[in-house]
Amino acid sequence: MMLPSEKIGNEFYQSLGKLFYAVAMADKNVRPIEIERLNEDVQKYWLSVDAIEDEFGTDAGYQIAIVFDWLQQEEKESNTYYQEFVDFYHEHPSKFNTTIKQLIFKTADDIASSFANKNKSELILLAKLRLLLH
Repeated sequence: MMLPSEKIGNEFYQSLGKLFYAVAMADKNVRPIEIERLNEDVQKYWLSVDAIEDEFGTDAGYQIAIVFDWLQQEEKESNTYYQEFVDFYHEHPSKFNTTIKQLIFKTADDIASSFANKNKSELILLAKLRLLLH
């Protein structure tokens, strides 16, 4: 049985997966280098954020990459997933301290910068994210 705080923790990582997918998909195309950068950042930053595990006993940080991969088959608009992240952000403000906000922006920026630097649609999404987080 999952505790409510663990459920919110898993939803937190799933919402990050949606956000990072929205960033990668901003230009209507997810490239292998963007997936690679996401996976690097999950390993480097997100697995050590907390001790929350998913229902299988795996670090909940992996939910970011799992949701990102799953969304690639959905092929919906980037804005749909960005808005779902925004909704979660507003519903659970206590999950987003200064360090987490910095990590979120760093990961989003790393994904956007990974392929031929940032294009206009990625820059717009990053600007919206920066405003949201500040």
